[in-house]
Amino acid sequence: MLRWALAFFIIALVAAVFGFGGIAVAAAGIAKILFFIFLILFLVALVSGMVRRA
Repeated sequence: MLRWALAFFIIALVAAVFGFGGIAVAAAGIAKILFFIFLILFLVALVSGMVRRA
């Protein structure tokens, strides 16, 4: 999931450089959503791993 977020971020940067504002905003929004989903899933996995060990 983090790779997808990074890919959309790079697409957003390239689109912004070439002047495609709408595509850049959309790709950046998708990258942000995917990053937060990754972060939430990572924290859930981390907490469940700690609970399982204890």
